[in-house]
Amino acid sequence: HVQLVESGGGSVQAGGSLRLSCVVSGRTYFTSCMGWFRQAPGKEREGVAALYPGGGTRLYADSVKGRFTISQVNAEEMLYLEMTMLGPDDTAVYYCAARGIGCDLNTPDDFHFWGRGTQVTVS
Repeated sequence: HVQLVESGGGSVQAGGSLRLSCVVSGRTYFTSCMGWFRQAPGKEREGVAALYPGGGTRLYADSVKGRFTISQVNAEEMLYLEMTMLGPDDTAVYYCAARGIGCDLNTPDDFHFWGRGTQVTVS
């Protein structure tokens, strides 16, 4: 019964920055971690970043490490993804997701709760 709603997507120029937000509600105590995934046309869904509740541990894809930052505030009510140094390869639909057991960016099927996504376009 976890509900996720993303926002903050849009169009930016290469080298620019963008901040995505995810409103988290419901039975968040059933989640072991929350994260961001993305999917571009012709590509499989890939994990971008994730963290355990409390923010003690963070995971990043190699392609975004050093450029993206995941954070969580307001007692898990909000999840953020701050993206910097954006390039055309970052163009995708970005999804907020929650997982009940474990935390692994390589197993998106284990994330059982998903938002509808928000489009990010970099040109």
